Amino acid sequence: MFSNPLGLMLLFLFLWIFIAPAILKWLWNMTIPDIFKIREIRYWESFRLIIICALLFGSSFANFNMN
Repeated sequence: MFSNPLGLMLLFLFLWIFIAPAILKWLWNMTIPDIFKIREIRYWESFRLIIICALLFGSSFANFNMN
């Protein structure tokens, strides 16, 4: 489908940016409110949590090296 590795990398980046926060939001809202009695999070809050994790845990958290 993609003979260009750059195209595949851009597709993966696009999916990571939009799918990962949705998965995190779903997992958080299914687990955390019942355990700790706190409110559910919205999509953009989960997006910011992923950015915070990437900053805290370094570049290995979101390593897109295709070697």
